[in-house]
Amino acid sequence: MIAKSKQVMLLWLEGFLEACSLHRVVILCHRSRKLLLRTGQCFLLNGLIFLGSLGVFKWFVNPTLQWILPDPCAPVTSQGFCSYNGSYAFLRGGLLQLFYVFWFYPLYMLSFILSNIWYNDVAKYGFEAIEKSDLSSTETFRQCEVPESVIMTNAERPSGLGGVMIGIGVQVYSILLLTFFFMEVYLVGVIPYIGKILNFLLLSWMYAYYCYEYKWNFLEIPLEKRLDFFESNWAFFAGFGSPCVLAIFFLSPLVSGALMAILFPLFVLTATGSGPEKSIGAPRSTWKCAGLLRLPIFYVAETLSMLALSIFRLESLQHEKTG
Repeated sequence: MIAKSKQVMLLWLEGFLEACSLHRVVILCHRSRKLLLRTGQCFLLNGLIFLGSLGVFKWFVNPTLQWILPDPCAPVTSQGFCSYNGSYAFLRGGLLQLFYVFWFYPLYMLSFILSNIWYNDVAKYGFEAIEKSDLSSTETFRQCEVPESVIMTNAERPSGLGGVMIGIGVQVYSILLLTFFFMEVYLVGVIPYIGKILNFLLLSWMYAYYCYEYKWNFLEIPLEKRLDFFESNWAFFAGFGSPCVLAIFFLSPLVSGALMAILFPLFVLTATGSGPEKSIGAPRSTWKCAGLLRLPIFYVAETLSMLALSIFRLESLQHEKTG
């Protein structure tokens, strides 16, 4: 039991240190101007514009409205003046809500859409930069060469229209899986006493999976291989996702969203520059997590995804029969 606990802690620490290897970001941005530009755009939109807007609102707009339209009813205020102050508070609250509706929420949606487009570019340019570079032997991307077993698995997929349809089906299933897992993360957070701890752990796994998914897509690693490797190396990926969550866990939703939008491409690049999946095609007994049980992290999400797909298929068949 002690040996297992030590193994878990060492794997968690290894993942945590991998996520904090931000020097890779500097090296890769130095090697690729396209990568530097995309990363800079993420910082400009989410850091300067979005976080800057939140700062202006907190330290300038809100205090100014507080001064112009003060809080109601100090103890020594006359009753007539108190009624005016109540109107001021209502008007100030309305102006603040307008500020959110017409500035923060549209800016948040713009940031969300553009950032998700740019993240894919960041991962692609980082992937290309690593292929061209000669990083140190411990970090070289040759660690991430696609294992032969993965190549064989991809070769088994039919070509032509059949292969395209299978690819679309896998993408749909992946989207459903991550959507249900996100819902699970949110719902777990409301459990009394242990909810916050479980929420932190599931968020760590979720961000770790998101960070590595970009590279796994480029390497064409099949979804079942990803999930098997991820759930088997649960301690490593819990450690990798922890710095992502620590940076935002105690902040308000808007601030945490803006900060994560800044930090996420950095963690994507550190994931792109690491290579834990170099052993994905090797025998399980050779993995660093050998001896640890596979943790069914995505069990609930997989079950719900299969249920949703079966319901959709049943409705399609019924529609065909009635048609």
